[in-house]
Amino acid sequence: MNTQTQQSDQARTRSIFGVMIMGALVAFLNQTLINIALPQMMDHFHVTAATGNWLTTIFMLVNGIVIPITAFLMNRFMTRQLYITAMGLFTVGTLLCGIAPTFSVILVGRVVQAAGAGILFPLITNVIFTLFPPDRRGFAMGIFGVAMNFAPAVGPTLSGLIVEHYSWRVLFFMMFPIALINVIAAIILVKNVTETSRPKLDVLGVILSTIGFGGLLYAFATGGTKGWTSTEVLAMFIVGGISILFFIFRQLKIDQPLLEFRIFRYRMFTLTTIINVIVTMAMFSGMILMPIYMQNVRGFSPFLSGLLLLPGGIVMGIMSPITGRLFDKFGARWLAVIGLAITVVTTYELTKLETTTTFMYVMIVYTVRMFGMSLLMMPIFTAGLNELALSLNKYGTAMVNTLRMVAGAVGMAFFVSIMMNQGEKHVKNIVTNQQILPTDKGSMAEAVNQGTAMGINDAFMIATILSVIAFVLAFFIRKTSPKEDTITNRVKKAS
Repeated sequence: MNTQTQQSDQARTRSIFGVMIMGALVAFLNQTLINIALPQMMDHFHVTAATGNWLTTIFMLVNGIVIPITAFLMNRFMTRQLYITAMGLFTVGTLLCGIAPTFSVILVGRVVQAAGAGILFPLITNVIFTLFPPDRRGFAMGIFGVAMNFAPAVGPTLSGLIVEHYSWRVLFFMMFPIALINVIAAIILVKNVTETSRPKLDVLGVILSTIGFGGLLYAFATGGTKGWTSTEVLAMFIVGGISILFFIFRQLKIDQPLLEFRIFRYRMFTLTTIINVIVTMAMFSGMILMPIYMQNVRGFSPFLSGLLLLPGGIVMGIMSPITGRLFDKFGARWLAVIGLAITVVTTYELTKLETTTTFMYVMIVYTVRMFGMSLLMMPIFTAGLNELALSLNKYGTAMVNTLRMVAGAVGMAFFVSIMMNQGEKHVKNIVTNQQILPTDKGSMAEAVNQGTAMGINDAFMIATILSVIAFVLAFFIRKTSPKEDTITNRVKKAS
């Protein structure tokens, strides 16, 4: 009887896990799938680049608004209800994008997509920590890492291949049936695995969180194009920053917060979260700067630029489950140390790019860099959550994902800003030193390319310094087991 029950539980775990990984794959693929297709979409809808970029900006903004409230949603609704709703929203949004007759409709579709996708990552992480014991979580998170890391890396290459031969609508029509099948599979196979309660929604907290995170993300997303000193960007920074301060103050005072900042009392969670934020920023430096270098400096097509990122994504996809098993056996510290050592060296190698650097050199260095990151991304994430009691896990996943979202936005804006500012300085110096006349179009073009490459090198140098800081911090990682929940237990006693 016990054997039959155990086999039944294992089959249930596999079916729930399998359905959710399938959903995660299509949701994470969606994050980078439209980047290459944006020019074609802008031509179709007759909109400017500034307007077209809202298709990516709005997705990030809605994610930043939804993720902080996922802990409340996981407390309030059953696993099955929440997952089906999240994937249902993503599926409806995907269909809207595919059939959109106008730009406003596709923008609404992206909002609906993002509302569903924003719930998925924290929800799936929480389910993994509920279904799997501590000695199996590394492997499960490694499998989840295939979706989180491999799918976004494949997106640009797949998108470039499709857009070269077909309409951009094919991208959404390709995702829609997969998402729909996943919703149907979830209705049949996904069961409730977490406990629910009737928490009171902190409405003021939702408003402050929306204004705060939305404002900051918008400011970082648009600062590079509108100017960091523009009235609009500065206003969003001020309003967003003040709202975040009030939000944090309120969350520390109330008994049922949206984001539980008191979990930073747990030292290992705090340490790994800091490393996670730094590594996320460093990772985005490569994801944003490499396509700029390959297309603007080296003159490669968008498809070839996407192809350069593909081997790194494949390596991360292959390594994620392997790294998960290694984590279960050895813990996170040495995986993080080795992974960050590789990241430091390869990021430094990317500070030596020139206008004649070969495609093969860049691809090899970038792929090895992604190999290093594959050794550390999921282990540090899992190690931090492993210190939290299961009752606090939902707060941990919401917190880490919120900070990762902000770190990604900051990273993209920060490194592009460094590249542009330093690039302009280098171009001016080259023009002055070589006494190039503005009428000499050929020499001016070479100067711009060389200056841009040097600006990218400067940005990668900052990324190298960040990686070194994370490398030093990694030596302080310790293997931990779940500690007593002193936060929600205190609240229960008080009530």
